[in-house]
Amino acid sequence: MFNEKSFDLSGKVALVTGASYGIGFAIAKGLATYGAKIAFNDINQELVDKGLAAYKEEGIEAKGYVCDVTDEKAVGELVASIESDLAPIDILVNNAGIIKRIPMHEMTADEFRQVIDVDLNAPFIVSKAVLPSMMKRNSGKIINICSMMSELGRETVSAYAAAKGGLKMLTRNICSEYGAYNIQCNGIGPGYFETPQTAPLRTPEHPFNKFIISKTPAARWGKTDDLMGPAVFLASSASDFVNGHVLYVDGGILAYIGKNPIEV
Repeated sequence: MFNEKSFDLSGKVALVTGASYGIGFAIAKGLATYGAKIAFNDINQELVDKGLAAYKEEGIEAKGYVCDVTDEKAVGELVASIESDLAPIDILVNNAGIIKRIPMHEMTADEFRQVIDVDLNAPFIVSKAVLPSMMKRNSGKIINICSMMSELGRETVSAYAAAKGGLKMLTRNICSEYGAYNIQCNGIGPGYFETPQTAPLRTPEHPFNKFIISKTPAARWGKTDDLMGPAVFLASSASDFVNGHVLYVDGGILAYIGKNPIEV
């Protein structure tokens, strides 16, 4: 039943992968605001330490772990450590990802495989690791960060688009296979967001900045805080009958063909 506690995450343990900064950090911050206990990983100790300092600055107690999410054995150890340090994982956010902007005809097979490994194989590996406990408890939330490239193509992102399209279908299949265990698996598809990586592109005179603003009905880049509400919704009991869905947080890009360049 929906009530004032439907978004309450108190006592829930959330693992957000790759959440030392950026989108993952914002999502973890949103979950913590509603009471979740936060665990996160990153690829090396330097990034984990950076994340721990950022969480501390926000007044959030978080557990940080070094783990390569493409390593199945390491992920198993990560999940066991979180269960020992906190409790079994209630909420998984598969956020860790990479992108290589290389024209397809210039991209090596190894470069393609690396993107697929991090952006598609890793969510499979981490989801697989948390599912048995969720099945045993007949409860769980899995949120995959799918991207607009789950739906669209663009120059130089063939591997990324292929991985995110695959992740959209993995999301639907986890829903199909584990919905009977009261496990909901949904995706969030961010549009173009203000992050440290996009800072060089967001100067007023940059052509890409003008392109994104012209293609976005909201006429702005997303702020990472814009992802908090959708993440809390999909992590909470408010979304218990929402399963296999990708929620695009894109300022309306996917609904919009763009401005008519011809003045009538």
